[in-house]
Amino acid sequence: MSLAPRAVLVHRTTEYEELVARHGTHGQAAFFLSSRGRGIEEVAERHHRTRRALAEVTAAVPLDWRRARVERADLDRFPFAPEDVVVVVGQDGLVANVAKYLHGQPVVGVDADPGRNPGVLVRHRPRDAARLLAALPGTGADELTMVEAVADDTQRLVALNEIYLGAPGHQTARYRLGLDGHGGAVEAQASSGVLVGTGTGATGWLRSVWQERGGRPALPSPAEDRLVWFVREAWPSPVTGTALVAGELAASAALTLTVESDRFIAFGDGVEGDALQLTWGQTVRVGVCARRLRLAG
Repeated sequence: MSLAPRAVLVHRTTEYEELVARHGTHGQAAFFLSSRGRGIEEVAERHHRTRRALAEVTAAVPLDWRRARVERADLDRFPFAPEDVVVVVGQDGLVANVAKYLHGQPVVGVDADPGRNPGVLVRHRPRDAARLLAALPGTGADELTMVEAVADDTQRLVALNEIYLGAPGHQTARYRLGLDGHGGAVEAQASSGVLVGTGTGATGWLRSVWQERGGRPALPSPAEDRLVWFVREAWPSPVTGTALVAGELAASAALTLTVESDRFIAFGDGVEGDALQLTWGQTVRVGVCARRLRLAG
């Protein structure tokens, strides 16, 4: 007999909860915000909207399903199971936060605060949860491309939007960049880092760099097996070049960086606290990940 699905509700601590935890009481949090020209009323109202959304989604879980809840800070310790249905209640970025911990489980993104989020990944309203969960896990889903970085010491990082590679603090990093499909081209570079991203990431950090580069190369769609990459602020010198500063990677291609700095990191989706730690002489390859994020449409 197979197990009933388990609904895993993913959420994050609200700004209001963080303020009260830091300052002790509602009143002290209100005083802190007022000293900086802000009122607590709007922050508290957003907190209540988020909690109402979480309660509505929780109530929509079928009675014969198992259920669990996990806060964003605990995602790296939560044991996801193959039969889970993951329901993210929050912002678009929260879907990216959970994506790297999944292996094919379907994800439903619920916008807890409509009007403040683009809604690229949290596509649904709390009132839609019952209908969506009733149709899962057998219903179709969008298969979103992910990006991965694999180091020569077996460290591995997966991300939904983009991976940044460079020095901690985004200072100047030195490395040798190699590119598949360009005759084995390799260039020594000094820059403030390299971004490699997906079509989903093309709505965020990656897009800002793309716009600065005149809109080239063409950005991929979220489900396309293609990545784009950009070198940020490459510095020309007698020993470093700027010939390889942007491009795209097909599904079978990879970008290779050989570290020539004492400290070098790679992190995904803006989470610097969960990074690959690399040092002089190590190599990391970045390309399309075999895993996909299954996001309910």
